[in-house]
Amino acid sequence: MFKRIIVPLDGSSRAEQALPVAARIARASGGSLHLLQVISPVVDYGGLTPVPMLTEQSTMAEMAQSTGYLTSFATLPMMEGIQITTEAVFGAPARQILEVAGSRGTNLIVLCSHGRSGFTRWALGSVAHQLVHHSSIPMLVLREHEVNSLLSHGDDAQTLRTIVPLDGSELAESALWPAAYLTSALAAPAQGALHLVQVVKIFPATAEEGFISELNEEALQRARAYLMTTMEHIHATMKDLKLFVTSSVEYERDVTSTLVNVAEQKSEGQGVENAGSCNLIAISTHGRNGLQRLIMGSVTDRLLSTTKGPMLIVRPPKVGKLLNEEKHTMKQKNDNPELAYAGSSWVGLL
Repeated sequence: MFKRIIVPLDGSSRAEQALPVAARIARASGGSLHLLQVISPVVDYGGLTPVPMLTEQSTMAEMAQSTGYLTSFATLPMMEGIQITTEAVFGAPARQILEVAGSRGTNLIVLCSHGRSGFTRWALGSVAHQLVHHSSIPMLVLREHEVNSLLSHGDDAQTLRTIVPLDGSELAESALWPAAYLTSALAAPAQGALHLVQVVKIFPATAEEGFISELNEEALQRARAYLMTTMEHIHATMKDLKLFVTSSVEYERDVTSTLVNVAEQKSEGQGVENAGSCNLIAISTHGRNGLQRLIMGSVTDRLLSTTKGPMLIVRPPKVGKLLNEEKHTMKQKNDNPELAYAGSSWVGLL
C-alpha cells in the first residue's frame, strides 16, 4: 500500500529520526523513498525576528548545500536496496511538502514532529499540524526520542501494537486498512497487532436509575457487538497480514485522555480483550478547519498535542460525502435526544 513515501527533512537530527522508520516501511512494501528539504526564509512573527534579504547567490548556495545534504543519506547502510530520490525546493514548508507529495503520487508522509504545545505552537506554527489539517495523504507523525518504540520489534521482541479508535462510522473505519498495513510492515518479520477501541459516553444519572443503567448496558452491548463484527471483518479481509486483533469498549467523558490511557495501558477496558500498551495510534480525520473545528473540537488535534507516541493520521477519500451523511445522522439525533446521548460514540474526529 505504501509504495511511494516522502520524508521531509530540515537539517536537524530530530527530523532525521524519521529515516529508519521510513526505510523499514519502504523495505517491507518494496517501495521507494523521496527525501525532501524545503528551504524557507525566516518569517517575521510580529517584529520579533528580522526578515533577511535573500539574494540569488545565497539562494543557489542554499540549494546546493541542501542537495548535498539529502544525497548523503542515499549511501547509508539502512537505505541499501531501497530506491532513493532527493529534492530541494524553496518556499513555505507545509505548502511545498503537499505540492511535491501530490505531484509524485505519494502514499505516505513520514516526519518527526517537535511536539510543541501551547503558545509556542500557536506563535511559531507547526508544519506537522498544518499538514494534518490539509493533507489528503496519510501521515505518520513520529515523536522525538520515541522513534525506537516502532523499531525495537522482531522475532523475540514485544509485539508491536496499534490502537485504532472507532465510532461505528465509515469515516473512522477508513483508518483500519492503512493501520493494518503499516503495523504489519513495521512489525515484520514478527506478528503485529491491532487493538480496536470504542469510547462510549455514559448517560448521566439525571433520570430514574434503572432506566439509566439499562441505557448504558444497551450501549455497551451494542459497542461490543460492533467491535466483534469489525474484528471478524479484519480477519476475513486482511488475513494475509497475519495480525493479532483485540478490542475494548471504554465508558468515559473525555475521549482524548481515554485514548491516551488505553494506549499507555492505564485503562481497565470494558471490552472483549484489553491488549495492553500500544506503540502507535491510528486515527481518521475529517480535516476540518477554522471556526467549525474550534466549535466541534478535535480529538485528532488534541491527541497530536497530548500523546507522546507516534500517530498515523488518515483522511479518507470522499470526505464531503461522509460529512453529508454525518450531518444527516446528527439531525436524526437532534430530533431524538435519547438517541443522541445514549450509547453514542464520542471519538469526535478532526
